[in-house]
Amino acid sequence: MMKTASVCWALLSLVACGPTIRDDDDGMGSGSGSGSGAGSGSGEARQCDKMDIVFVVDNSGSMAEEQSNLASNFPMFASLLKSYTVSDGKPLDFRVALTTTGRTIDYQLDTGFGTLPQHESGDNGTFLSSCSNPKRWLEPADAMMEQTLACRANVGTSGPSVEMPMLMSKWSLVERAADTNASFIRSDALLAIVMITDEDDQSTTDNNFTIDLTGTTPTNFNAQDEVNMLDTLKGNRSRWAAAAIAGDGDCSSSFGSAANAVRLKQFVQLANGSGTTQAVFSSICDGDLTMGLKKALDTFQNACGAIIL
Repeated sequence: MMKTASVCWALLSLVACGPTIRDDDDGMGSGSGSGSGAGSGSGEARQCDKMDIVFVVDNSGSMAEEQSNLASNFPMFASLLKSYTVSDGKPLDFRVALTTTGRTIDYQLDTGFGTLPQHESGDNGTFLSSCSNPKRWLEPADAMMEQTLACRANVGTSGPSVEMPMLMSKWSLVERAADTNASFIRSDALLAIVMITDEDDQSTTDNNFTIDLTGTTPTNFNAQDEVNMLDTLKGNRSRWAAAAIAGDGDCSSSFGSAANAVRLKQFVQLANGSGTTQAVFSSICDGDLTMGLKKALDTFQNACGAIIL
């Protein structure tokens, strides 16, 4: 459902971090900002020269058509990161990690003639360390960084069918920060998250629920929870940014179809609800996303250029 150009522009949107970033907290919510984008403080203005980027990619069975596009475009994304320079001419200091939208889960599937027990195994927010590189995230100095990132982006289609991009982004940054993903977040870096899926978010920590004939899944981790988590984690709304690439309505294109991503659109709206522009939504079904994702690029530039002390 994503054209090659769309993925390229979406990734490029996260590279342009803009002119400044402030460093007056420890990255874990102890800064002087309010967390809502309206805080105040006395930190010194700091050039935006660091970025921690997390991709949460749908690896369910419906994503087969997107996988080849992701894999073919991630080398270009890596090259853009490596060649990008900040305003003083120095290269961008970046980290890139990738996880998937699924967690290990048990549930019942209503068939209309009874229920079938289902068990699915997911990555649970763990950053991938595949493709002949044991590191959980990649950095500019890593050998064959472009090829490794492309390899990891090809996450396959055997993951859980209950997609939870919001909850898995939280697990990757909070729960897994105590084990596999420890030390990824830097207090003086802009945190950027990209969630890519052709289904709506179905985040839940529950197990042993029943998915009815309409496909409805109970949810207990919502858009406001995601915004609150990121505000707390970084100490202020202005220190993180996000993009969701998903279905804008029940849509289709030459790349397939997608379900309306109602909850992900709610997340973007809430993230921008304090008058900031921290998040952007793009349709995975657009035939040509060049203009829409150029707008995403501008949105991230503005967000990083309006950091609140």
